[in-house]
Amino acid sequence: MATRADTPDDAPAHEAITLLLVRHGMTDATGPRLAGRAPGVHLNDVGRDQASRLAERLAGLAPAALVSSPLERCQETSEAIAERLGTPVTTDDRFVECDYGSWTGRSLTDLAAEPLWRVVQDHPSAARFPGGEALATTSARAVEAVRDWNGRLLEQARPGSAPPVYVVCGHGDVVKAIVADALGMHLDLFQRLRVDPCSVTSLTYTRTRPFLNKLNDTGEPLAGALPTAAETRGDAAVGGGAGQAPEADAGTPRP
Repeated sequence: MATRADTPDDAPAHEAITLLLVRHGMTDATGPRLAGRAPGVHLNDVGRDQASRLAERLAGLAPAALVSSPLERCQETSEAIAERLGTPVTTDDRFVECDYGSWTGRSLTDLAAEPLWRVVQDHPSAARFPGGEALATTSARAVEAVRDWNGRLLEQARPGSAPPVYVVCGHGDVVKAIVADALGMHLDLFQRLRVDPCSVTSLTYTRTRPFLNKLNDTGEPLAGALPTAAETRGDAAVGGGAGQAPEADAGTPRP
C-alpha cells in the first residue's frame, strides 16, 4: 500500500465507497406480469407505502448521489427518498430494466411454458429475449455504470470527509446482476439471489475487493423472507419477485 509520502496529489481522498442498491416498490404489474420497460407502470398504494417507509429507514444519510433508472416506478421510489434526504435524483439510463422484448407485459404463468424460460432459469448468461436484450448485456451496462459512479464520486470526495455513500434505485435483475459481479459469481448463478420490492442491498467497494454488507434488507419480520411456492420448486422469479406483499400470490412465479 502506498504511504502518505508517495501518494500522488491527485489520488482520491478515500479508497472505499458504499453503494446502496434499492429496488423500486410494488406496482400492479409486480406479480402477475413482466413489466419490463413498458411505460406508465407506477407504484400502487403498497409501493408508495413501501417507498415512504424505505425513505424513513434511510434517514440520517447524506448520500453523495441518488441515482435512478428512468422508469416511472424507480423515479417515484427515488423521489420519496429525495424528499426525505434532500438529495436530488439523477437519472442514469444504464440502470434501466432489462429489455424483455416480446415478453414485456405477458403473464409469468404463460412465460413459464416458453422454451426460453428454462434458459433464463438455468443458463441466464445465454438468454436473449426475443426482440429485446440479452441478460449478459443488462449485466455489463449496469456493472459499468457502477464502476463509473464509484470512480466519479471517489474523485469528488473531500479529504477528511466520511467515505462516500450513494444510492441507486433500479430493478430486480439489474440489482441481482450487480451483486453477482461484486461477489465474483458467474451470471449463470445470479438466479440464486432474491431481491424484493423496496429492499436495500449494501455493497462496499474497496481498492482490492467489494464487500457485501446487506442483501435484500426490507426491514420486515423474517417470516416475510420465507420462499414462495415457485422458489420451493427451484424457479427464480424473472425480474426479482414480488416479495411477501399482501396482494402477491405466493403460488406463481413473479416479476
